[in-house]
Amino acid sequence: MKAVAEATGVARSTLQAKPSVPRRRGRPPLPEGELLGEIRAVVAELPTYGYRRVHAVLRRRAEEEGRPPPNHKRVWRVMKAHGLLLARHAGGGAERRHDGRVAVPERNTRWCSDGFEIGCGGGERVRVAFALDCCDREAMSFVGTTGGISGEDVRDLMVAAVELRFGRVNRLPRPIEWLSDNGSPYVARETRGFARDIGLLPRTTPFESPQSNGMAEAFVRTFKRDYVGPSGCPDAETVLRSLPAWFDHYNEVHPHRALRYRSPRQFIRANLKP
Repeated sequence: MKAVAEATGVARSTLQAKPSVPRRRGRPPLPEGELLGEIRAVVAELPTYGYRRVHAVLRRRAEEEGRPPPNHKRVWRVMKAHGLLLARHAGGGAERRHDGRVAVPERNTRWCSDGFEIGCGGGERVRVAFALDCCDREAMSFVGTTGGISGEDVRDLMVAAVELRFGRVNRLPRPIEWLSDNGSPYVARETRGFARDIGLLPRTTPFESPQSNGMAEAFVRTFKRDYVGPSGCPDAETVLRSLPAWFDHYNEVHPHRALRYRSPRQFIRANLKP
């Protein structure tokens, strides 16, 4: 050791072996037990939520209780460690091109509407139509029936949406676009005339181009995945009874990436503050 120190011109003490101590960078990890319990509770209630939406729910609860929200990366790490992440979607199928833009920057500028079908046990079917605001994504109104969606149902849908936003008025204070597909209840002469009478501007997508009403299509996928799928839908009566709670949960709780992972009504309340 002495010969090596003299040959290299350094002090012998610097050549002595010293135990290496790993350096820790940043803060020590927080205990995950409490966070894991909160995550498990959210996943048990909403099994189709990925870590981003789970984090949005946890953040909202923390803000309501006046405590710091968890970091989304930490939520991901805990969910990954305990096998709670959703399987990665690999895609598949031909992608339908959509060059238009359905979303708008201001509320009450464009509303979109569409319908879908829910299959139940015993072969029963429930048909649902809805109206969304293309800015805040709120489901303003809906109708559900075991029969077909009629033009009268669509007109009721329009009236309910108008009354929710503007109260009992005979005509809207300014025109609002009403975007739909070319289904017979929407393009019926009575429906289009009624829409114009109350201040709505009927707009229809091109034929064989349902992706041109992409926001309504996305809502249908979300509704079937997050509400219809987990419920099992034993019969039509159960589905019709559940629809109001499902729509209310979507409006109050469901986080949207386009709304910075806030629910539609949370987004509305935040933007209506003076």
